[in-house]
Amino acid sequence: MPKSRTRRTLGAVSPADFQRLGDLRRMQAIAVGLLIGMAVVFVVSFVLQERYPWLGYVRAASEGGMVGALADWFAVTALFRHPLGIKIPHTNLISNKKDEIGEGLGSFVEENFLADEVVHEKLSQVSGARMAGTWLLERPNAERVGEMISSAGLGAITVLDDGDVRELIEVLVRRHMIEPEWGPLLGRAAESFVDGGHHEALLDIAAGRLEEWLVTHPEAFDRVVSSRLPSWVPSVVDKFVDTRLHAEAVKFAQSVAADPEHPFRIAVGRFLGDLARDLQEQERLQDQLEHFKHEVFDSPRIRALAASTWETARAALVAMLEDPASDLRVRLVNALQDFGHKLVDDSTLQYKIDVWVMGVVEHLVSRYRHDLAGVISETVQRWDAREAAEKIELQVGKDLQFIRINGTVVGSLAGLTIYTIATLVITPLIG
Repeated sequence: MPKSRTRRTLGAVSPADFQRLGDLRRMQAIAVGLLIGMAVVFVVSFVLQERYPWLGYVRAASEGGMVGALADWFAVTALFRHPLGIKIPHTNLISNKKDEIGEGLGSFVEENFLADEVVHEKLSQVSGARMAGTWLLERPNAERVGEMISSAGLGAITVLDDGDVRELIEVLVRRHMIEPEWGPLLGRAAESFVDGGHHEALLDIAAGRLEEWLVTHPEAFDRVVSSRLPSWVPSVVDKFVDTRLHAEAVKFAQSVAADPEHPFRIAVGRFLGDLARDLQEQERLQDQLEHFKHEVFDSPRIRALAASTWETARAALVAMLEDPASDLRVRLVNALQDFGHKLVDDSTLQYKIDVWVMGVVEHLVSRYRHDLAGVISETVQRWDAREAAEKIELQVGKDLQFIRINGTVVGSLAGLTIYTIATLVITPLIG
């Protein structure tokens, strides 16, 4: 950008910047207009004061106003550039002292805004947990957070390598499922299962299903029994045996289901108890179980099944995270709103979260206070000197023009006062 154009716009880029630039130019025009006005009044009063002595007061006031306006114009201009382009010492201060200003601003922020007591007082006045809860109660806000979580999840899934994930799953499964001995573990589980009488419910279900199958499929039962009889047995005897055994089987299933003390139930319970004890105590049975376990899990088919399971789960997870109407996304948003309700209604939870956040923030500020302040200093140091002066002038230049206006007014009053005292007090004493 050409230098002249930069000077005119002071690096303004946004609509707010151009609004500030317009306000600055208007105030500059007012200040210059007052200076020109004072100059015109001075010329007129200087020329006519011999004819009209009272114009001496006007001349003194306008002269003081011009001096004040010029002095404050020089002071304001010297902050941002060399007045009239003349490199007078101690002018263009912001450009020349940019680095020192950045360091001073960083130190000021560190000592006054990031002090422990300031941060603690500010955090103690605000319940961030309640504010967050109120914000999450709004459905659009919860959906926005859900979308952010989904995007993060999609990013993580995209970054992860499928081979690495499969290896991790295999390592975790092997460490927590395969390497531990199954015998004692299954034995204790079976013992607890039997001691709690949970096998009785399974026997009830099995007896009921067996009875139902026997009643609805008698021909299938007859075929099974008939196939076991010798071929020389007459068909009449064959039919009698089938019918009799079918009736006995149905009666057996009914009695097992109806009688809690049925011998079959007792035998099953005893068998399961013995099996639980043997799994915990017999090394031979434990070795057989371990051999079976490793044979199954070391099978290539099982590994291929694990790989395909991860790929299927990954595809399903990606599809659900990408679809805002998926059950996963809807449940996530509902969970966020439920959490918002808890944050609003549960004062104990609010207090715990606020205390935790306060502790974390205070720790971070205390540890990185100097680094945070250093960001300000380093940022200012990276600015171009002229651009830094223009940025600051664009922000505060409008208010600084009041110094020029006030200087014109105060200079006028000072000139008038001095001239009046000299005329009315000093001159009679000398005369």
